[in-house]
Amino acid sequence: MSFGFEADVLSAELVAELAERRRHAAADIVRLTSLSQSGHPGGSLSTIDALLVIYACMNHKPDAPHWDGRDRVVVSHGHISPAVYGTLASYGYFPIEEAYVGFRKCGSVFGGHVETVVPGVEWNTGNLGQGLSAGVGFAMAAKLRGTGTRSFVLMGDGEQQKGQISEARRFAVKFGLDQLVALIDVNRLQIGGKTADIMPLDIAADWAADGWNVVNVDGHSFQEIYSALKAALAAKSGVPTVVLLNTIMGKGISAIEDNCKYHGQALTDAQAEAAFAELGVESNLEALRALRKTRNSTLPHHIHVDRNIVLKTGSPVTYDVKTKTDCRSAYGTALADLARLNRDEPGSWPVVGISCDLEGSVKMNDFHAITPDRFIEAGIAEHHAAVLAGSLSKEGVVPFYSTFGMFAVVEGYNQQRLNDQNETAPKVVVTHCGLDVGEDGPTHQCIDYVSLMRNLFGFECYVPADPNETDRIIRTVAPRYAPTLVAMGRSKLPTIATLDGQPALGGDHEFVPGKWVTLREGNDAVVFAVGPMVYRAVEASDALAAQGFGLRVVNASSLKPFDRDCILSAAREVGCLLTYEDHHVDTGLGAIVAGAVADAGLAVRLRRLGVSKYSTSGVPDDLFAAQGLAPSDLAGAARALAAR
Repeated sequence: MSFGFEADVLSAELVAELAERRRHAAADIVRLTSLSQSGHPGGSLSTIDALLVIYACMNHKPDAPHWDGRDRVVVSHGHISPAVYGTLASYGYFPIEEAYVGFRKCGSVFGGHVETVVPGVEWNTGNLGQGLSAGVGFAMAAKLRGTGTRSFVLMGDGEQQKGQISEARRFAVKFGLDQLVALIDVNRLQIGGKTADIMPLDIAADWAADGWNVVNVDGHSFQEIYSALKAALAAKSGVPTVVLLNTIMGKGISAIEDNCKYHGQALTDAQAEAAFAELGVESNLEALRALRKTRNSTLPHHIHVDRNIVLKTGSPVTYDVKTKTDCRSAYGTALADLARLNRDEPGSWPVVGISCDLEGSVKMNDFHAITPDRFIEAGIAEHHAAVLAGSLSKEGVVPFYSTFGMFAVVEGYNQQRLNDQNETAPKVVVTHCGLDVGEDGPTHQCIDYVSLMRNLFGFECYVPADPNETDRIIRTVAPRYAPTLVAMGRSKLPTIATLDGQPALGGDHEFVPGKWVTLREGNDAVVFAVGPMVYRAVEASDALAAQGFGLRVVNASSLKPFDRDCILSAAREVGCLLTYEDHHVDTGLGAIVAGAVADAGLAVRLRRLGVSKYSTSGVPDDLFAAQGLAPSDLAGAARALAAR
């Protein structure tokens, strides 16, 4: 299938073949948008020439779209899906009739923006500005694994107004990703009119300033596009290349050329008929409309990812009851162990650490020292780093992305959402969560990470109670193919002990996703606690036990999946429940417990204790006390609830 990039120039025969493919792909763009009466014909027609050249020359196997040796293509301006579907169908990935029938239709894989359920699509896109980060991740994975695969990222010119692109540009230069080529469709129009009027920018200067090789070509010349791609890939200079495709929106259909109206508007039937005549192809809209009405959806396709992570996880570390350390240090120790175990292990997936200028704060120092070639310092570029981690995880790499909770979750929520939709599996390990951040103040006190990440259908969410549980969670999630958040605070925590003074979550204890552990028994009330509140709950329970009051303490460290059976058992057995968390009182653990009880139709007494307002700077214990979250407050709340 691939003609490769070896020839000096495209042969006359191949140019003629590309022109014929273009003619039919342009007609497909018109059919798709006209049949659905929606979509983006303008940019599809200005980008189609570059797509056709790339697929003519790249390494790929349409009959094996997930072949590991394929080059990767990311279409960041995913609204040009008609061009993508037309190109993929032209090269044999699927019959174009599937797309005719299903484009933008409920139940179809052929969405308005490209999605990986379509064979040949590598990354769900549409939220502009993220595609380059994904392509950088693919290129970085190829470098780490030594596969030699190449990555192509197509973007729009209006998209260049997005800040994340600059994060990805700098990263690609820093790591010498010269087998990555970006292509920008410079048609000078966007939804609202001329790009120069909406937000002026000098695309060539911006990319050159960040160290890229910049090439300008006629975006409708197959020969010029080919020559630019060939030169970029052959140079191997350590410098990535961006190709500026000077194009005309709506190219090839005179009625809509250079008209921003058709960025996102379909042609009328009369315009479509004229377009077919201009292209010299048959008009079959009525027949296709009839077919479209008889089919509810198109044939099913599926995302393919290698879910069998090969990784040694080692033996858990046990911190004794005399040890007081922070969960982030236990994380750093476990991560360093994973690095050491898998560094030279044949067949093991590379374990990669990604930091955003917080290596010391997130305790990646030892990991960096053990595997310096697998430590990635992304700089203060959390949006890019989030997508980078996601795309790496789909390429046989185990990425641990660590920064503060505010940056990876709250700032990077949109990026994590697309990671989820792309069925990636990054290990997002965040520190400095909740009021436990203390003196850093309310801007850094991430009290909404549980609610945000539980919005994402695929993400798992764990919050360790002490260093022992941290170690076990990290070793458990490392080989699981699932997008994962592990959240922790900053402070040093005591090792949680049993009544006879042994490490409660160490030794032979096994962390099981979706299962909660009872740390103290009691039948007067039950408190579900999480993270740094667990040891405080144990302290409150022990004090109440001396007064003859039994407060059962449950460590709810697995928030997604959560232990519904544990909640319902406590509701039926005791009926007096409390939740205790360093998180927004309405949207975290309390909401999980309340929802489970309500879904089961059980009547219980329930009191939710959590963060009820923005805090101030201060020592964590003082901040907790100010919000009624001290151990004594929990004890008082339990007694009062039981007495109701």
